[in-house]
Amino acid sequence: MNKPTTNRRQFLRGTAVGAASVALPTWAAPLGANSDVRVAVIGFNSRGSGHISSLLGIKGVRLVALCDVDQNVLDKKVADLGKKGIKVKAYKDFRECCADPDIDAITIATPNHSHTLIAMTGIANGKHVYVEKPVCHNMSEGRKLVEAGAVAEGKNLVLQHGMQRRSDLGWASAMAWVKEGHIGKVTLSRGINFKARKSIGKVETPVAPGPDGRIAKMFRSTSGGPQDVNVDYNLWSAPRPVEPVRREQFHYDWHWQWKYGNGDIGNQGPHQLDVARWALGNPTTAPKRVMSFGGRWGYDDDGQTANNQLAFYQYEGNAPILFDNRGLPMKDMNWDKGYEPVYRINGKTSAPRIGNVIHCEGGFVAESKAYDNDGKTITKFDNFQDGPDHMKNFIESVRAGKIIKDVLHITHGYHAAVLAQLANISFRLGKEISNDEVRERLANDPAGLETFADFVANLEANKIDMSAEMCQVGPWLDFDPIAEKFTGEFAEEANKLAQDEYAPGFELPKIS
Repeated sequence: MNKPTTNRRQFLRGTAVGAASVALPTWAAPLGANSDVRVAVIGFNSRGSGHISSLLGIKGVRLVALCDVDQNVLDKKVADLGKKGIKVKAYKDFRECCADPDIDAITIATPNHSHTLIAMTGIANGKHVYVEKPVCHNMSEGRKLVEAGAVAEGKNLVLQHGMQRRSDLGWASAMAWVKEGHIGKVTLSRGINFKARKSIGKVETPVAPGPDGRIAKMFRSTSGGPQDVNVDYNLWSAPRPVEPVRREQFHYDWHWQWKYGNGDIGNQGPHQLDVARWALGNPTTAPKRVMSFGGRWGYDDDGQTANNQLAFYQYEGNAPILFDNRGLPMKDMNWDKGYEPVYRINGKTSAPRIGNVIHCEGGFVAESKAYDNDGKTITKFDNFQDGPDHMKNFIESVRAGKIIKDVLHITHGYHAAVLAQLANISFRLGKEISNDEVRERLANDPAGLETFADFVANLEANKIDMSAEMCQVGPWLDFDPIAEKFTGEFAEEANKLAQDEYAPGFELPKIS
Protein backbone atom coordinates (compact mmCIF):
# COMPACT_ATOMS: atom_id res chain seq x y z
CA MET A 1 0.00 0.00 0.00
CA ASN A 2 1.38 3.43 -0.93
CA LYS A 3 1.43 5.80 2.04
CA PRO A 4 0.10 9.34 1.61
CA THR A 5 2.85 11.85 0.95
CA THR A 6 1.07 14.69 2.77
CA ASN A 7 2.35 14.96 6.34
CA ARG A 8 0.20 16.36 9.17
CA ARG A 9 1.78 19.83 9.04
CA GLN A 10 1.18 20.10 5.29
CA PHE A 11 -2.37 18.82 5.78
CA LEU A 12 -3.25 21.35 8.45
CA ARG A 13 -1.81 24.16 6.34
CA GLY A 14 -3.35 23.07 3.04
CA THR A 15 -6.75 21.59 3.73
CA ALA A 16 -9.91 23.68 4.05
CA VAL A 17 -12.27 22.71 6.84
CA GLY A 18 -14.45 24.53 9.32
CA ALA A 19 -16.48 27.65 8.73
CA ALA A 20 -13.61 30.03 7.96
CA SER A 21 -13.67 31.67 4.55
CA VAL A 22 -11.10 30.13 2.22
CA ALA A 23 -9.79 31.20 -1.16
CA LEU A 24 -9.11 28.60 -3.83
CA PRO A 25 -5.46 27.54 -4.23
CA THR A 26 -3.44 29.24 -6.93
CA TRP A 27 -2.60 25.85 -8.47
CA ALA A 28 -6.23 25.22 -9.43
CA ALA A 29 -6.09 25.48 -13.23
CA PRO A 30 -7.37 23.79 -16.39
CA LEU A 31 -5.38 20.79 -17.59
CA GLY A 32 -3.49 20.64 -20.82
CA ALA A 33 -5.02 18.61 -23.63
CA ASN A 34 -2.34 15.93 -23.31
CA SER A 35 -2.15 15.82 -19.52
CA ASP A 36 -3.48 12.87 -17.56
CA VAL A 37 -6.37 13.66 -15.23
CA ARG A 38 -5.39 12.40 -11.78
CA VAL A 39 -8.49 11.27 -9.90
CA ALA A 40 -9.30 10.10 -6.37
CA VAL A 41 -12.49 8.20 -5.51
CA ILE A 42 -13.91 8.93 -2.06
CA GLY A 43 -16.28 6.25 -0.78
CA PHE A 44 -16.46 3.06 -2.86
CA ASN A 45 -18.13 0.33 -0.85
CA SER A 46 -21.16 0.61 -3.13
CA ARG A 47 -21.74 3.11 -5.96
CA GLY A 48 -18.13 4.31 -5.82
CA SER A 49 -16.93 0.95 -7.14
CA GLY A 50 -18.74 1.87 -10.36
CA HIS A 51 -16.81 5.15 -10.39
CA ILE A 52 -13.56 3.19 -10.24
CA SER A 53 -14.60 0.94 -13.12
CA SER A 54 -15.69 3.88 -15.26
CA LEU A 55 -12.54 5.89 -14.61
CA LEU A 56 -10.25 2.98 -15.42
CA GLY A 57 -11.96 2.71 -18.80
CA ILE A 58 -11.38 6.35 -19.83
CA LYS A 59 -8.23 7.14 -21.78
CA GLY A 60 -6.01 9.76 -20.17
CA VAL A 61 -7.32 9.19 -16.65
CA ARG A 62 -5.10 7.98 -13.83
CA LEU A 63 -6.67 6.67 -10.65
CA VAL A 64 -4.13 7.90 -8.11
CA ALA A 65 -5.90 7.68 -4.73
CA LEU A 66 -8.71 6.02 -2.84
CA CYS A 67 -10.38 7.22 0.33
CA ASP A 68 -12.72 5.27 2.59
CA VAL A 69 -13.41 5.30 6.32
CA ASP A 70 -13.75 1.50 6.47
CA GLN A 71 -10.18 0.17 6.71
CA ASN A 72 -11.24 -3.28 5.52
CA VAL A 73 -12.88 -1.91 2.40
CA LEU A 74 -9.91 0.37 1.72
CA ASP A 75 -7.26 -2.33 2.17
CA LYS A 76 -9.08 -4.82 -0.03
CA LYS A 77 -9.57 -2.43 -2.95
CA VAL A 78 -5.99 -1.15 -2.78
CA ALA A 79 -4.75 -4.75 -2.83
CA ASP A 80 -7.06 -5.71 -5.72
CA LEU A 81 -5.85 -2.76 -7.80
CA GLY A 82 -2.25 -3.58 -6.92
CA LYS A 83 -2.67 -7.04 -8.44
CA LYS A 84 -3.57 -5.27 -11.70
CA GLY A 85 -0.49 -3.07 -11.51
CA ILE A 86 -2.40 0.02 -10.35
CA LYS A 87 -0.79 1.70 -7.35
CA VAL A 88 -2.83 4.26 -5.45
CA LYS A 89 -2.44 6.34 -2.30
CA ALA A 90 -4.76 5.24 0.49
CA TYR A 91 -6.60 7.76 2.66
CA LYS A 92 -9.26 7.34 5.33
CA ASP A 93 -9.72 11.09 5.94
CA PHE A 94 -11.38 12.95 3.06
CA ARG A 95 -9.72 16.19 4.19
CA GLU A 96 -6.24 14.81 3.66
CA CYS A 97 -7.28 13.37 0.31
CA CYS A 98 -8.71 16.70 -0.83
CA ALA A 99 -5.56 18.52 0.31
CA ASP A 100 -3.23 16.41 -1.85
CA PRO A 101 -1.90 18.66 -4.65
CA ASP A 102 -1.12 15.58 -6.76
CA ILE A 103 -4.86 15.03 -7.27
CA ASP A 104 -6.77 16.99 -9.93
CA ALA A 105 -10.32 15.69 -9.38
CA ILE A 106 -12.36 13.76 -6.85
CA THR A 107 -15.51 11.70 -7.20
CA ILE A 108 -17.77 11.25 -4.17
CA ALA A 109 -20.02 8.28 -3.39
CA THR A 110 -20.16 8.40 0.39
CA PRO A 111 -23.43 8.35 2.41
CA ASN A 112 -25.77 11.24 1.61
CA HIS A 113 -25.10 13.29 4.73
CA SER A 114 -21.44 13.87 3.79
CA HIS A 115 -21.84 14.65 0.06
CA THR A 116 -21.93 18.42 0.36
CA LEU A 117 -19.20 18.69 3.00
CA ILE A 118 -16.74 16.64 0.95
CA ALA A 119 -17.68 18.37 -2.32
CA MET A 120 -17.13 21.83 -0.81
CA THR A 121 -13.88 20.68 0.83
CA GLY A 122 -12.73 19.47 -2.58
CA ILE A 123 -13.59 22.81 -4.20
CA ALA A 124 -11.86 24.69 -1.39
CA ASN A 125 -8.72 22.71 -2.18
CA GLY A 126 -8.87 23.45 -5.90
CA LYS A 127 -10.29 20.10 -7.01
CA HIS A 128 -12.72 19.34 -9.80
CA VAL A 129 -15.64 17.53 -8.15
CA TYR A 130 -18.11 14.86 -9.25
CA VAL A 131 -20.70 14.21 -6.51
CA GLU A 132 -23.30 11.46 -6.52
CA LYS A 133 -27.00 12.06 -6.03
CA PRO A 134 -28.42 13.50 -3.92
CA VAL A 135 -25.83 16.27 -4.11
CA CYS A 136 -27.03 17.54 -0.72
CA HIS A 137 -28.65 16.04 2.36
CA ASN A 138 -30.69 19.15 3.16
CA MET A 139 -31.86 22.22 1.29
CA SER A 140 -29.75 24.79 3.12
CA GLU A 141 -26.43 23.12 2.39
CA GLY A 142 -27.51 22.46 -1.19
CA ARG A 143 -27.82 26.18 -1.86
CA LYS A 144 -24.36 26.72 -0.35
CA LEU A 145 -23.00 24.02 -2.66
CA VAL A 146 -24.48 25.75 -5.70
CA GLU A 147 -22.92 29.04 -4.58
CA ALA A 148 -19.56 27.32 -4.11
CA GLY A 149 -19.93 25.89 -7.60
CA ALA A 150 -20.37 29.39 -9.00
CA VAL A 151 -17.10 30.46 -7.37
CA ALA A 152 -15.44 27.32 -8.72
CA GLU A 153 -16.59 28.10 -12.26
CA GLY A 154 -14.77 31.42 -12.07
CA LYS A 155 -11.61 29.50 -11.19
CA ASN A 156 -11.93 27.01 -14.08
CA LEU A 157 -13.09 24.24 -11.74
CA VAL A 158 -15.86 21.80 -12.57
CA LEU A 159 -18.63 20.71 -10.16
CA GLN A 160 -20.85 18.01 -11.69
CA HIS A 161 -23.71 15.89 -10.35
CA GLY A 162 -23.94 12.11 -10.70
CA MET A 163 -27.34 11.71 -12.38
CA GLN A 164 -26.51 9.62 -15.42
CA ARG A 165 -29.76 10.16 -17.29
CA ARG A 166 -28.62 13.70 -18.04
CA SER A 167 -25.98 12.19 -20.33
CA ASP A 168 -28.41 9.73 -21.93
CA LEU A 169 -28.96 10.27 -25.65
CA GLY A 170 -32.31 8.47 -25.55
CA TRP A 171 -33.76 10.79 -22.92
CA ALA A 172 -32.34 13.81 -24.71
CA SER A 173 -34.16 12.83 -27.91
CA ALA A 174 -37.39 12.10 -26.01
CA MET A 175 -37.28 15.50 -24.33
CA ALA A 176 -36.65 17.25 -27.65
CA TRP A 177 -39.60 15.35 -29.19
CA VAL A 178 -41.93 16.38 -26.33
CA LYS A 179 -40.77 19.99 -26.58
CA GLU A 180 -41.61 20.01 -30.29
CA GLY A 181 -45.24 19.46 -29.31
CA HIS A 182 -46.01 16.21 -31.17
CA ILE A 183 -48.58 15.21 -28.54
CA GLY A 184 -49.43 18.65 -27.17
CA LYS A 185 -48.50 20.38 -23.96
CA VAL A 186 -47.26 18.52 -20.89
CA THR A 187 -50.09 18.16 -18.37
CA LEU A 188 -48.36 16.04 -15.70
CA SER A 189 -44.82 14.81 -15.17
CA ARG A 190 -44.72 11.55 -13.24
CA GLY A 191 -41.76 9.88 -11.50
CA ILE A 192 -42.03 6.26 -10.42
CA ASN A 193 -39.92 4.11 -8.10
CA PHE A 194 -41.31 0.68 -7.29
CA LYS A 195 -38.43 -1.12 -5.58
CA ALA A 196 -38.93 -3.77 -2.91
CA ARG A 197 -37.40 -2.81 0.44
CA LYS A 198 -37.39 -5.38 3.22
CA SER A 199 -37.22 -4.62 6.93
CA ILE A 200 -33.81 -3.48 8.19
CA GLY A 201 -34.42 -5.20 11.53
CA LYS A 202 -34.53 -3.84 15.03
CA VAL A 203 -31.51 -3.83 17.32
CA GLU A 204 -31.83 -4.29 21.07
CA THR A 205 -28.71 -2.30 21.97
CA PRO A 206 -27.16 0.44 19.79
CA VAL A 207 -23.45 0.11 19.02
CA ALA A 208 -21.24 2.94 20.33
CA PRO A 209 -17.70 3.61 19.07
CA GLY A 210 -14.75 2.58 21.21
CA PRO A 211 -12.35 4.97 22.98
CA ASP A 212 -10.37 5.31 19.75
CA GLY A 213 -13.48 6.47 17.88
CA ARG A 214 -13.69 3.29 15.83
CA ILE A 215 -16.45 0.77 15.34
CA ALA A 216 -14.97 -2.67 14.74
CA LYS A 217 -17.73 -5.28 14.75
CA MET A 218 -19.56 -7.83 12.68
CA PHE A 219 -22.70 -6.41 11.07
CA ARG A 220 -25.11 -7.89 8.57
CA SER A 221 -24.07 -7.48 4.92
CA THR A 222 -26.40 -6.53 2.06
CA SER A 223 -26.50 -10.22 1.06
CA GLY A 224 -27.58 -11.22 4.56
CA GLY A 225 -24.32 -12.78 5.74
CA PRO A 226 -21.83 -11.32 8.22
CA GLN A 227 -19.66 -8.32 7.34
CA ASP A 228 -16.58 -7.29 9.32
CA VAL A 229 -16.80 -3.51 9.67
CA ASN A 230 -13.73 -1.53 10.79
CA VAL A 231 -14.75 2.12 10.56
CA ASP A 232 -13.41 5.43 11.83
CA TYR A 233 -16.83 6.42 13.09
CA ASN A 234 -16.03 10.09 13.71
CA LEU A 235 -15.16 10.46 10.03
CA TRP A 236 -18.12 8.34 8.91
CA SER A 237 -20.53 10.46 10.98
CA ALA A 238 -19.14 13.78 9.74
CA PRO A 239 -20.66 16.28 9.53
CA ARG A 240 -23.34 14.92 11.88
CA PRO A 241 -22.57 14.71 15.61
CA VAL A 242 -21.68 11.15 16.64
CA GLU A 243 -24.55 8.94 17.78
CA PRO A 244 -24.56 5.17 18.43
CA VAL A 245 -25.39 2.93 15.47
CA ARG A 246 -28.97 1.69 15.53
CA ARG A 247 -29.18 -0.73 12.61
CA GLU A 248 -28.19 -4.34 11.91
CA GLN A 249 -26.49 -3.47 8.61
CA PHE A 250 -23.93 -0.72 9.00
CA HIS A 251 -23.45 0.02 5.32
CA TYR A 252 -26.40 1.03 3.12
CA ASP A 253 -29.28 0.91 5.62
CA TRP A 254 -28.41 4.43 6.79
CA HIS A 255 -30.56 5.42 3.77
CA TRP A 256 -33.67 4.90 5.91
CA GLN A 257 -32.56 7.04 8.89
CA TRP A 258 -33.09 10.80 8.73
CA LYS A 259 -29.69 11.94 10.03
CA TYR A 260 -27.87 10.22 7.19
CA GLY A 261 -30.31 9.36 4.41
CA ASN A 262 -33.38 10.73 2.67
CA GLY A 263 -35.47 7.58 2.15
CA ASP A 264 -36.02 6.15 -1.30
CA ILE A 265 -37.46 9.43 -2.55
CA GLY A 266 -33.98 10.86 -1.89
CA ASN A 267 -32.10 7.71 -2.91
CA GLN A 268 -33.46 6.45 -6.23
CA GLY A 269 -35.88 9.36 -6.39
CA PRO A 270 -33.54 12.14 -7.60
CA HIS A 271 -32.99 10.29 -10.87
CA GLN A 272 -36.71 10.25 -11.64
CA LEU A 273 -37.41 13.66 -10.10
CA ASP A 274 -34.69 15.13 -12.30
CA VAL A 275 -36.23 13.64 -15.44
CA ALA A 276 -39.66 14.84 -14.29
CA ARG A 277 -38.31 18.39 -13.94
CA TRP A 278 -36.49 18.09 -17.27
CA ALA A 279 -39.84 17.34 -18.92
CA LEU A 280 -41.14 20.69 -17.62
CA GLY A 281 -38.30 22.53 -19.35
CA ASN A 282 -35.95 22.64 -16.35
CA PRO A 283 -37.67 25.27 -14.17
CA THR A 284 -34.99 27.46 -12.60
CA THR A 285 -36.88 27.69 -9.31
CA ALA A 286 -38.48 25.15 -7.00
CA PRO A 287 -42.25 24.55 -6.93
CA LYS A 288 -44.48 26.95 -5.01
CA ARG A 289 -46.40 24.21 -3.16
CA VAL A 290 -45.69 20.65 -2.06
CA MET A 291 -47.55 17.93 -0.21
CA SER A 292 -46.51 14.37 0.59
CA PHE A 293 -47.92 11.41 2.47
CA GLY A 294 -47.14 7.75 3.07
CA GLY A 295 -45.93 5.43 5.79
CA ARG A 296 -43.58 2.69 6.79
CA TRP A 297 -45.89 -0.28 6.45
CA GLY A 298 -45.47 -4.04 6.77
CA TYR A 299 -42.85 -4.20 9.53
CA ASP A 300 -41.59 -2.51 12.69
CA ASP A 301 -37.87 -1.79 12.43
CA ASP A 302 -35.19 0.83 12.98
CA GLY A 303 -35.98 2.58 9.72
CA GLN A 304 -37.57 6.03 9.97
CA THR A 305 -38.37 6.99 6.37
CA ALA A 306 -41.47 6.04 4.41
CA ASN A 307 -41.36 2.84 2.37
CA ASN A 308 -44.46 3.89 0.42
CA GLN A 309 -44.86 7.59 -0.39
CA LEU A 310 -46.66 9.91 -2.78
CA ALA A 311 -45.51 13.48 -3.40
CA PHE A 312 -47.28 16.29 -5.25
CA TYR A 313 -45.57 19.42 -6.56
CA GLN A 314 -47.21 22.56 -7.97
CA TYR A 315 -45.20 25.04 -10.03
CA GLU A 316 -46.03 28.58 -11.04
CA GLY A 317 -47.16 28.51 -14.70
CA ASN A 318 -46.12 24.90 -15.33
CA ALA A 319 -47.49 21.38 -15.17
CA PRO A 320 -47.34 19.58 -11.82
CA ILE A 321 -45.05 16.71 -10.81
CA LEU A 322 -46.29 13.55 -9.09
CA PHE A 323 -43.80 11.14 -7.54
CA ASP A 324 -44.93 7.60 -6.67
CA ASN A 325 -42.71 5.45 -4.45
CA ARG A 326 -43.62 1.88 -3.43
CA GLY A 327 -41.42 -0.46 -1.42
CA LEU A 328 -43.63 -3.49 -0.77
CA PRO A 329 -44.08 -6.59 -2.97
CA MET A 330 -47.04 -7.25 -5.20
CA LYS A 331 -49.11 -8.98 -2.53
CA ASP A 332 -49.22 -10.95 0.72
CA MET A 333 -45.91 -9.44 1.93
CA ASN A 334 -44.36 -12.23 -0.12
CA TRP A 335 -40.85 -11.27 -1.17
CA ASP A 336 -40.20 -14.55 -3.00
CA LYS A 337 -43.05 -14.72 -5.50
CA GLY A 338 -43.97 -11.96 -7.91
CA TYR A 339 -42.38 -8.54 -8.28
CA GLU A 340 -43.35 -5.07 -7.22
CA PRO A 341 -46.73 -3.87 -8.54
CA VAL A 342 -47.09 -2.19 -11.92
CA TYR A 343 -48.99 1.06 -12.37
CA ARG A 344 -51.17 1.10 -15.50
CA ILE A 345 -51.53 4.42 -17.27
CA ASN A 346 -55.22 5.17 -17.85
CA GLY A 347 -55.81 1.66 -16.53
CA LYS A 348 -54.22 0.16 -19.67
CA THR A 349 -50.54 0.61 -20.49
CA SER A 350 -47.93 -0.64 -18.03
CA ALA A 351 -45.76 2.13 -16.66
CA PRO A 352 -42.11 1.41 -15.82
CA ARG A 353 -41.48 0.11 -12.33
CA ILE A 354 -38.60 2.57 -12.06
CA GLY A 355 -38.78 5.44 -14.51
CA ASN A 356 -40.87 8.31 -15.81
CA VAL A 357 -44.10 9.05 -17.61
CA ILE A 358 -44.66 12.41 -19.30
CA HIS A 359 -48.41 12.95 -19.68
CA CYS A 360 -49.41 15.31 -22.52
CA GLU A 361 -52.67 16.47 -24.05
CA GLY A 362 -52.56 13.94 -26.88
CA GLY A 363 -50.67 11.04 -25.33
CA PHE A 364 -47.73 10.22 -23.13
CA VAL A 365 -44.08 9.20 -23.11
CA ALA A 366 -43.13 6.24 -20.91
CA GLU A 367 -39.37 5.79 -20.91
CA SER A 368 -38.29 4.88 -24.46
CA LYS A 369 -41.71 4.98 -26.18
CA ALA A 370 -44.40 7.55 -26.97
CA TYR A 371 -48.07 6.52 -27.02
CA ASP A 372 -51.39 8.09 -27.89
CA ASN A 373 -54.06 8.29 -25.21
CA ASP A 374 -55.37 4.83 -26.13
CA GLY A 375 -51.97 3.29 -25.49
CA LYS A 376 -51.01 2.80 -29.14
CA THR A 377 -47.29 3.24 -29.82
CA ILE A 378 -46.47 6.37 -31.82
CA THR A 379 -42.68 6.25 -31.84
CA LYS A 380 -39.68 4.74 -30.09
CA PHE A 381 -36.55 6.55 -28.93
CA ASP A 382 -33.19 4.85 -29.41
CA ASN A 383 -30.06 4.90 -27.26
CA PHE A 384 -31.73 4.49 -23.86
CA GLN A 385 -28.61 3.30 -22.03
CA ASP A 386 -28.66 5.20 -18.71
CA GLY A 387 -25.94 7.65 -19.72
CA PRO A 388 -22.86 5.41 -20.08
CA ASP A 389 -20.68 8.44 -20.94
CA HIS A 390 -21.62 10.49 -17.89
CA MET A 391 -18.24 10.04 -16.18
CA LYS A 392 -16.46 10.58 -19.50
CA ASN A 393 -18.36 13.87 -19.87
CA PHE A 394 -17.05 14.89 -16.45
CA ILE A 395 -13.46 14.17 -17.49
CA GLU A 396 -13.93 16.13 -20.72
CA SER A 397 -15.25 19.05 -18.68
CA VAL A 398 -12.23 18.82 -16.39
CA ARG A 399 -9.94 19.05 -19.41
CA ALA A 400 -11.86 22.06 -20.71
CA GLY A 401 -11.94 23.76 -17.30
CA LYS A 402 -15.69 24.25 -17.63
CA ILE A 403 -18.93 22.26 -17.87
CA ILE A 404 -19.22 21.13 -21.49
CA LYS A 405 -22.99 20.59 -21.42
CA ASP A 406 -25.56 22.53 -19.41
CA VAL A 407 -27.33 19.31 -18.39
CA LEU A 408 -24.27 18.34 -16.33
CA HIS A 409 -24.45 21.50 -14.19
CA ILE A 410 -24.74 21.10 -10.41
CA THR A 411 -27.97 23.14 -10.38
CA HIS A 412 -29.83 20.20 -11.91
CA GLY A 413 -28.55 17.94 -9.15
CA TYR A 414 -29.56 20.54 -6.58
CA HIS A 415 -33.12 20.91 -7.86
CA ALA A 416 -33.62 17.14 -7.99
CA ALA A 417 -32.40 16.77 -4.40
CA VAL A 418 -34.56 19.66 -3.24
CA LEU A 419 -37.69 18.08 -4.71
CA ALA A 420 -37.07 15.00 -2.57
CA GLN A 421 -36.34 17.10 0.50
CA LEU A 422 -39.42 19.28 0.07
CA ALA A 423 -41.59 16.16 0.03
CA ASN A 424 -39.88 14.67 3.07
CA ILE A 425 -40.40 17.88 5.04
CA SER A 426 -44.13 17.78 4.33
CA PHE A 427 -44.26 14.07 5.25
CA ARG A 428 -42.37 14.57 8.50
CA LEU A 429 -44.82 17.30 9.55
CA GLY A 430 -47.77 15.04 8.82
CA LYS A 431 -50.40 13.37 10.93
CA GLU A 432 -52.41 10.20 10.43
CA ILE A 433 -55.73 10.68 8.66
CA SER A 434 -58.20 8.33 6.98
CA ASN A 435 -58.22 7.42 3.31
CA ASP A 436 -61.50 9.30 2.90
CA GLU A 437 -59.83 12.47 4.18
CA VAL A 438 -56.95 11.93 1.74
CA ARG A 439 -59.44 11.61 -1.10
CA GLU A 440 -61.09 14.85 -0.04
CA ARG A 441 -57.71 16.57 -0.21
CA LEU A 442 -57.18 15.20 -3.75
CA ALA A 443 -60.74 15.90 -4.89
CA ASN A 444 -59.64 18.29 -7.67
CA ASP A 445 -56.77 16.08 -8.87
CA PRO A 446 -58.04 13.18 -11.05
CA ALA A 447 -54.52 11.80 -11.63
CA GLY A 448 -53.79 12.02 -7.92
CA LEU A 449 -57.00 10.19 -7.03
CA GLU A 450 -56.33 7.48 -9.60
CA THR A 451 -52.77 7.00 -8.32
CA PHE A 452 -53.88 6.99 -4.69
CA ALA A 453 -56.47 4.28 -5.45
CA ASP A 454 -53.73 2.12 -6.94
CA PHE A 455 -51.44 2.97 -3.99
CA VAL A 456 -54.10 1.81 -1.50
CA ALA A 457 -54.85 -1.33 -3.52
CA ASN A 458 -51.22 -2.40 -3.26
CA LEU A 459 -51.17 -1.86 0.50
CA GLU A 460 -54.40 -3.81 0.92
CA ALA A 461 -53.02 -6.61 -1.28
CA ASN A 462 -50.20 -6.84 1.26
CA LYS A 463 -52.82 -7.18 4.03
CA ILE A 464 -52.24 -3.72 5.48
CA ASP A 465 -55.32 -2.63 7.46
CA MET A 466 -55.44 1.06 6.61
CA SER A 467 -58.13 1.73 9.19
CA ALA A 468 -55.58 0.75 11.85
CA GLU A 469 -52.42 1.91 10.04
CA MET A 470 -53.47 5.14 8.38
CA CYS A 471 -51.42 7.33 6.06
CA GLN A 472 -49.17 9.93 7.63
CA VAL A 473 -50.28 12.94 5.61
CA GLY A 474 -48.27 16.11 5.47
CA PRO A 475 -49.77 19.57 5.01
CA TRP A 476 -49.69 21.49 1.76
CA LEU A 477 -46.60 23.63 2.29
CA ASP A 478 -46.27 27.03 0.64
CA PHE A 479 -42.77 27.75 -0.62
CA ASP A 480 -41.23 30.99 -1.82
CA PRO A 481 -39.12 29.73 -4.75
CA ILE A 482 -37.09 32.94 -4.96
CA ALA A 483 -36.16 33.26 -1.28
CA GLU A 484 -36.14 29.44 -0.99
CA LYS A 485 -38.05 29.61 2.27
CA PHE A 486 -41.32 28.11 3.44
CA THR A 487 -44.11 30.56 4.14
CA GLY A 488 -47.54 30.26 5.66
CA GLU A 489 -48.93 28.28 8.57
CA PHE A 490 -46.20 25.64 8.89
CA ALA A 491 -43.25 27.80 7.88
CA GLU A 492 -41.36 27.78 11.18
CA GLU A 493 -41.36 23.97 11.54
CA ALA A 494 -40.66 23.40 7.85
CA ASN A 495 -37.74 25.82 7.68
CA LYS A 496 -36.12 24.08 10.66
CA LEU A 497 -36.24 20.78 8.77
CA ALA A 498 -34.63 22.42 5.73
CA GLN A 499 -31.27 22.55 7.56
CA ASP A 500 -29.23 20.33 9.85
CA GLU A 501 -26.61 20.23 12.60
CA TYR A 502 -22.85 20.24 11.90
CA ALA A 503 -20.35 18.77 14.35
CA PRO A 504 -17.47 21.01 15.47
CA GLY A 505 -14.59 20.75 13.02
CA PHE A 506 -16.86 19.61 10.21
CA GLU A 507 -18.69 22.83 9.37
CA LEU A 508 -19.05 23.71 5.70
CA PRO A 509 -16.17 25.83 4.42
CA LYS A 510 -17.03 29.32 3.17
CA ILE A 511 -15.54 29.54 -0.30
CA SER A 512 -14.51 32.81 -1.93
